[in-house]
Amino acid sequence: MFLTTIGAAVPSQISPPPNIPPPPAPEPIEVCELPLPPVAPSDDVGSCTLQVNPRGTGCILRVLDGFQAGDFTTDGNNVIVNVRFTGAPASPDPASIYTGDHLILVKADGTTFAHGDPWKCLSCGVPGSQQQLRDPQLDSPHVFRSGDKALWGHNILDCNGTQLADDECTAERTNIYPIYWATIKNGTDVNGAPRELRLHPDDTHLGWSSFTPSGGQNTFFGRLRFNPEPTSGDVLAPRYELVDVNLLRDPNRSEHLTVEEGELKFHDDVIAVGELRGFSGTGDEIVYIGETYEANNIDVSAVHVVTGAVRRLTEHPEYTDPISFSADNKWIVALDTRGTNRQMFMSGLRHIPPLIDLVTVTVASSTRNNGNRRFFNPILIDGYGDRGDYFGQQINAEGDGGNGAVNDPNWNARADPAFSRDGTKMVYWQAIVTGRECGGTNPLPCPVPTTQGQRVYRLMLAKLTSRAPQEVPPVFDVPDQLPWATPFPPGTPLLNTTRGPGAGKYTLRGKISGLADVELSSSSQDQSGSFDSVAVTYRDYADVDGYVLNGWENVTSIILWPNPWNNLVDWYSDIEQTGVVTASKKTGSDGFHLQIDAMLNIFNATGTLTTTVDEVVYEQPANGT
Repeated sequence: MFLTTIGAAVPSQISPPPNIPPPPAPEPIEVCELPLPPVAPSDDVGSCTLQVNPRGTGCILRVLDGFQAGDFTTDGNNVIVNVRFTGAPASPDPASIYTGDHLILVKADGTTFAHGDPWKCLSCGVPGSQQQLRDPQLDSPHVFRSGDKALWGHNILDCNGTQLADDECTAERTNIYPIYWATIKNGTDVNGAPRELRLHPDDTHLGWSSFTPSGGQNTFFGRLRFNPEPTSGDVLAPRYELVDVNLLRDPNRSEHLTVEEGELKFHDDVIAVGELRGFSGTGDEIVYIGETYEANNIDVSAVHVVTGAVRRLTEHPEYTDPISFSADNKWIVALDTRGTNRQMFMSGLRHIPPLIDLVTVTVASSTRNNGNRRFFNPILIDGYGDRGDYFGQQINAEGDGGNGAVNDPNWNARADPAFSRDGTKMVYWQAIVTGRECGGTNPLPCPVPTTQGQRVYRLMLAKLTSRAPQEVPPVFDVPDQLPWATPFPPGTPLLNTTRGPGAGKYTLRGKISGLADVELSSSSQDQSGSFDSVAVTYRDYADVDGYVLNGWENVTSIILWPNPWNNLVDWYSDIEQTGVVTASKKTGSDGFHLQIDAMLNIFNATGTLTTTVDEVVYEQPANGT
């Protein structure tokens, strides 16, 4: 089905470029749950008995800790997953190896491995001499296209030329190597540890994001180089090194908003790679969350690795984050809050320039969650992205919505989804809402999982049943040094080269008509030395034909130091939109006030903020939901 159920808030009414084909029709999708190891009765040593798992191949936690699904093996018959085993018997019992975080393969074709299970552990029992100084970061698993290696957090699991799914890929044949990045200078990590490493389709390059202690974020692209005998650094064991590192910043196109003679100018071609989410299927584009195009509407963009051409992939007012391309670049699977109305109270009014985002972007990226609960649905979009009134097809739309159904709203998708290489299957995983996010003072009752052992997570396979296997095109030959990026050799300090506007009064001219009067100022509680308040007045302002804005908005966002992720927002709004739609974005008489920590995502607000589009009303969530 097409997600146009939120009415006139959604369509952009912008005609796509003539070289882009019309949107595809919805297609049949069959969704089922894939098997996982049985749940342990408890965390006690030996609780995973042969009665629980007759083959003695391990038991996993009922709770969410440690679970994360990855992508398919090369043949599309298996999915790589990180699980946390528990309840194993003590050594010397052979089953004692099924303890802690491990990397497993799960059959996606209805068959079993030679030992009879539909899963196989890749990392269990690997001798210590073959995993020296393994990095403790174990997440975001990805299979190399060669099929004999896997990216596992800050490590690479290598089966020495044997396909991971083969019976010959045993613990004795496997090595686990840490990934090392020489960023230390004078004993200080100059830009923070890498997070969520993303494997390029060429099996040689990686992309990653990095948070600094002050809450800043940078993104990088580098090449993997194996060093069997390192002599420097703090990881003196066989390792993969990140070399030829690029800082994904073009100094000539790094500013989204500039000032020219008192007027503000937005530059939509800016290369502003905020959080790196991966690559296109052929690897010719880097996919990321960057600057916003519309107020409070956080979307995913892509930049070409050579030309630096930027395109916006998603436009829906709801929040998009995890995303993956098919190998032929023709399709996208995205996790998005569209369909839930989670973000519509702040972003449902389309084509407002992202001026208040100068102080509210952290809030907009936080409210899409409720603590450990995500409000993501898996969405299938063609490779050209959202356009007009096309916003893709919800992958798990079929079902009765009841407890345990594939479209049960209490089950929310989690990062990351993926395509099989032939484009006929997708995999994603979900977690069910649990307390604190339900029960107690929260008005949402806690559902009882229908999964085996009442496990609170599940692994889902979506089959595109009308499709034939697609040919996999060659991988793009990406250079080690991207032409538009900044070289980042070891020890390079990060400099804040983004200038942007300072405090003051400015004018922003609409692309179609009208003006916006803008004042950037600093509150008495601001400690940044910049500004933390944005006040805007719109006068017949329009960036898109038929969407005219009048009214005002005034937002102050204060960082509650020393936690750079904790924000206190005071929001006042009274905006009317006329033309194609009759719409408004208004706060109550006392405004809207929200405190939220981006690391916790607990919605805690007073007052009201309501968006109305053609009589459809979107109100903010209740506290704690």
